[in-house]
Amino acid sequence: MDSSRLPKAMKAQILPSFNAPYRLTSLPLPVFTASNPHDILVKVLAASYCHTDLVLAQGQMSPFPPSFPHIGCHEFSGEVISLPEHSLSQFKIGDRVGVPGRSFRPCGKCFECRREPGDDEDKSVDGGGYSVYCVSAGNHGISAPGGFREFALVDSRQVTPLPDNISAVQGASLMCAGITIYAAIKKCGLTKGNRVGIMGCGGGLGHLGLQFAAKMGLQALGVDAADEPLRMAEEIAEALRQESGISAQVADVRVIKAEHLVQEMGKEDGKQDKADMGLDAVIILPESQKAFDYGISLLRTHGRCVVVSFPAEGFHISARDVVFRDISIVGSLVGSNKVLREMVTFAAEHNVQARIKTYPLKELNDLVLEYKKGKGEKLVIDMTLDD
Repeated sequence: MDSSRLPKAMKAQILPSFNAPYRLTSLPLPVFTASNPHDILVKVLAASYCHTDLVLAQGQMSPFPPSFPHIGCHEFSGEVISLPEHSLSQFKIGDRVGVPGRSFRPCGKCFECRREPGDDEDKSVDGGGYSVYCVSAGNHGISAPGGFREFALVDSRQVTPLPDNISAVQGASLMCAGITIYAAIKKCGLTKGNRVGIMGCGGGLGHLGLQFAAKMGLQALGVDAADEPLRMAEEIAEALRQESGISAQVADVRVIKAEHLVQEMGKEDGKQDKADMGLDAVIILPESQKAFDYGISLLRTHGRCVVVSFPAEGFHISARDVVFRDISIVGSLVGSNKVLREMVTFAAEHNVQARIKTYPLKELNDLVLEYKKGKGEKLVIDMTLDD
């Protein structure tokens, strides 16, 4: 789009302070700068709400946001509508893209960026890679403005093309929930037939994780402790059985003990040695010590625990599990751009879809109230509903 034809202002939902409702306002469009030739301007099509948005709004991610007013949302999708004069982007006007939070304008030169090989399609200015762990990079919706607005400047190195069979709304939900759980599953280091558990299987990440894991050929066990999330997880498991003949189990921690699940898995696998029974890996999504302990209890000896959540008080880790059972505990943030594109391709080819409820931009505060009910589905701002 010719820059002269762009509107002069846009609608945006701003967070004026901690623990305050969002406020719909009008702001100038972001503008290109010569120092950022990788930037592209996108018309935001959909913006998904994440637990991190709530944590940040409650003031639990200090020192973020760096200033107020703040524009949240670190998982959104858009259409490329303008490029800078001397663009280094591989995208063209009209392309639909998915935009994750990390890594906005990475330096391309630090230790993290140099150890990341980068993507064949796009390199940083000096020919090196760029990492989601770059300490100089920004994060949309956290340290930099996010997607709760009509237009956004994004770094073309951090985004992914959206296949035709992934809608803008679905694409937005994959840009944090999708890539985070997909990368966590990969970090488990499993092969087909291995067992993986997903603590919090009925949440935004969890219900996507059940689908990804099962369709990767893993034996997936979803675990949760609330009625609505469990109901959704059971529906996902039933859909997997009917559509693909894939078996995925769902367990309610309120009614079944971890040792009973381990025994059941041992019987199914024909194992006699108790140390060899259980999950090969477990992914911890809830910010709950009980969930962490339960997940660790499901692991066989030499199993791996992948921690995704980051409660302010942290997790207590049993040295006996680490020392006497050789349980390894690792963290997982998000994935590189290469993994992001791999995830989107997998989702498109295997029909991995989030359960979604949509809202117009003007009803963002209603969305937040619905999110606090904890039903588990992804809540997404669909910009077309404001038209």
